[in-house]
Amino acid sequence: MDLFDVQWIGFLALFLGTLFLLGEVLVNMRGIFGLLGIGFISVYFTAYLNTDSVLLIIIVYFIGLLLIIIDGKIVNDGTLATLGLGTMIAAVALPQPDLASGLYAVIALLFGTGLSLVFLKVFKRRKMWTKLALMDQLTKEAGYSSLSKEYEELLEREGEALTDFRPSGTVEINKRHYSAVSGGHWIEKGSKVKVVEVDGTKIRIEKIDDSTVTE
Repeated sequence: MDLFDVQWIGFLALFLGTLFLLGEVLVNMRGIFGLLGIGFISVYFTAYLNTDSVLLIIIVYFIGLLLIIIDGKIVNDGTLATLGLGTMIAAVALPQPDLASGLYAVIALLFGTGLSLVFLKVFKRRKMWTKLALMDQLTKEAGYSSLSKEYEELLEREGEALTDFRPSGTVEINKRHYSAVSGGHWIEKGSKVKVVEVDGTKIRIEKIDDSTVTE
C-alpha cells in the first residue's frame, strides 16, 4: 500500500502545514515554522489533490494566508482574516473528489488554525491586530473611568438599605441600586444610610442615627 494513499496521512500533512504556517504568522520563529508549513503543505497539495490545477489551488491557498497577514498588519478589523480563512477552506475542500474527503480537509485546516493560537502562549508574538487590541483597551478604560466618576458622585449621598448588611448588602441611592459594605457594622434592612467612602466602584456606608435625620 502506497503511503500517500492513506487518507489520514493527508489529513496530518494539511493539519501540520496550516498549523506551522499560521504559527509563523502569529509568532516570531525566524522562518522555522514557515519552512515546516510550506513543506507539509507542498506534500499535501502535490500528493493528495487529484486535479490538473494544483498550482492554481496552491496560489488560492496562499492568497487566503496573505489576506490574514494583511488584516493583522494593516486593516485590523478581522474582515480580511475571515475572508482569508474562507479562501483557504475553499482551496482545500473544492478540489476533493467527494464530500467526505472535502469534510476531512476542512476539519484538518480548522484544527490547524485553532491550535496555532497555542503558540501565542509559548513563543514571542508578532505585532498583529495591535489596533484592535488598543481600541478594546481604550473602550474598557473609558467605561471604567465613566463608572468610577458615577460612583464618586455618591460620596456623602444618603439612601436606604434594601437588605441587611452583614456587612455587605444592597443600598438604594437616587432610586438606583448599588452593592455596598458597612465596614463591619450590622445594619438592618430599611435603615437610613449615608455613603462615607468610595474607592473605585467600592462603596462603604454608615447608618444614619435617627436623632440626626432631618425632618
